[in-house]
Amino acid sequence: QVQLVESGGGLVQAGGSLSLSCAVSGIIFRILPMAWYRQAPEKQRELVATISSGGSTNYADSVKGRFTISRDNAENTVYLQMNSLNPEDTAVYYCQTRDFKGHDYWGQGTQVTVSS
Repeated sequence: QVQLVESGGGLVQAGGSLSLSCAVSGIIFRILPMAWYRQAPEKQRELVATISSGGSTNYADSVKGRFTISRDNAENTVYLQMNSLNPEDTAVYYCQTRDFKGHDYWGQGTQVTVSS
């Protein structure tokens, strides 16, 4: 059974930082790309950052220079370091992966709230 479990969300003041983690099990983590998405109230889910199995990264323009995605294949964990947070970053953050059959797997999400 594939499981993705996010942690690390919370409440932070504008300008602050948070670090999210996503522990993955039940799948061969090291060969799959990973991603972080977020969904703010009344908005569509949007892609925040991706990391390939080889460690190549991509970011949404809105978070470039502030967020860093990384992975630890020994720990089957993907991270999202978020700095210089602002209220527009408030959302539920989800980690996601897709296997080679095209099946998407999602975590349950972790709430990030940035106060002004």
